[in-house]
Amino acid sequence: MPSSSSSFSASTFTPLDGTPQDCHDCGNGERVGFQFDYAFQPIVDLQSRQVFAHEALVRGPNGEGAMSVLSQVNDGNRYRFDQACRVKAIKGAHQLGIREHLSINFLPNAIYKPEVCIRTTLAAARQHGFPLDRIIFEVTEGEEVNDGAWLASILREYKRCGFKTAIDDFGAGYAGLSLLADFQPDIIKLDMGLVRNVNADRPRQAIVRSLVSLCQDLGIAVVAEGIETEAERDFLRAAGIRLMQGWLFARPAFRSVAEVSPEAWGPLS
Repeated sequence: MPSSSSSFSASTFTPLDGTPQDCHDCGNGERVGFQFDYAFQPIVDLQSRQVFAHEALVRGPNGEGAMSVLSQVNDGNRYRFDQACRVKAIKGAHQLGIREHLSINFLPNAIYKPEVCIRTTLAAARQHGFPLDRIIFEVTEGEEVNDGAWLASILREYKRCGFKTAIDDFGAGYAGLSLLADFQPDIIKLDMGLVRNVNADRPRQAIVRSLVSLCQDLGIAVVAEGIETEAERDFLRAAGIRLMQGWLFARPAFRSVAEVSPEAWGPLS
């Protein structure tokens, strides 16, 4: 398993904007100039009727919404914030006793060299005894990344290190199918715009079925997110999706592990 000390000798490296960045910043990840915390929301496996993963969702220090935090992220603190998110999510999951997968969102535009910037995550996982193959790095497809090959290289490096990779909000952003041609993540998460009322919308049904078939051919797992109704759940399960996330199962729990409602699983198949 790669370690944070493996074969990297440069003391400085150059970010995308050309500004030298001292590697010591990797160790200062939690100093970002403002406070934030996490809520955790489960991703469930309908087939096994168990929780597959918990997504770490950024919140203000008193549970305020994500935008209260993200609005404070700028070019000057983006790198440190991204690093702090990883450390805090892993530490929080460890303290809560999470044994399932942990899904962490990251900012691709905060990454300079993925093999160097991953050091903080590797160190945090080692410190808290969290297996690397149970950490999922999610990138939101809706975040503008002008260089798709660059994003693919980041995901490829994370996968090489032993992490799982996921594309969030698939079908709503900049990369789409062209990104899948360059890199096949472990997971794609269907955008909730495709999921909403899919049980009653034939165009959405056709798109979802096609994406499920494509992902099966590519060996990619599909998560349907934003599930709010039993009808949405039942259609998506019939379409071949077993991993789901949404308020039907559990709302995000601030600084705690959310309990899945027993009724949310639906009838035994």
